[in-house]
Amino acid sequence: MTAAQLTLVQIDNYGPWTVTPEPRREMDLQTLQSRLFADIAQYIGNRGGYVFFTRFDNMVAVTNGLDRRDHELLQESVGNRYPVTVSLGVGVDEVPIDALETATERVQAAGSAQSSDRSEALAGEFHDGDPTDEDVHIAHFDVNDATGKYTDRLNEFDSFINIEQGYASLMKYMREEHGALSFFVGGDNVIAACPDLSHDDYMGAIDHVAADADVQLKVGVGSGATPHEAGFAAKHALEDCRYEGTLVEFA
Repeated sequence: MTAAQLTLVQIDNYGPWTVTPEPRREMDLQTLQSRLFADIAQYIGNRGGYVFFTRFDNMVAVTNGLDRRDHELLQESVGNRYPVTVSLGVGVDEVPIDALETATERVQAAGSAQSSDRSEALAGEFHDGDPTDEDVHIAHFDVNDATGKYTDRLNEFDSFINIEQGYASLMKYMREEHGALSFFVGGDNVIAACPDLSHDDYMGAIDHVAADADVQLKVGVGSGATPHEAGFAAKHALEDCRYEGTLVEFA
């Protein structure tokens, strides 16, 4: 049974900070956000987790394998190196969206995202059982022949529109139908944290995106005790799709 641990990373008081004492240069803000994401991704990734940027001032991480002390050290590292701090909420559930709901409630209970009184809040529950190979389920989607259909034929902006439309359709479908969380990770790739789904469930998602956005996907699925283990297995399964010419493969 899936037991996904989700962490919400939210920058404290970021909106007011960006305009105090006066509005800051946009590229300076973009640089700070991208560097902060890269540092958090490296920290969590080195411990077997995955993190996704979402809106940059908010990030969502799958953190099976990381405990409370790991989260405290992350906050300490950010506080020492950046002019902003981060608050963290943690939740565990069989369904990823439910785990994220719990994590979000913990952060919201500590204060508003734009409150100067909230700094480095850390609240929630951590995976307290023995880790198993079924704790985390990761699905790695990509677009069939994105290079031939888009990259080598269209300008980059129109290619981006097509890929984003497929991503948006998949993201909404997987969340509403299965409580899965899907994240664009660059190129034509989407990684989803999922409950335990069947071959038909994934085919349903692929068929929906093809009909809704005219984008053809394939997916490799893996499971493991940590996101890294599950995601690496999913990558290998996706390679099986490419080799076999199939749309869904399980590691």
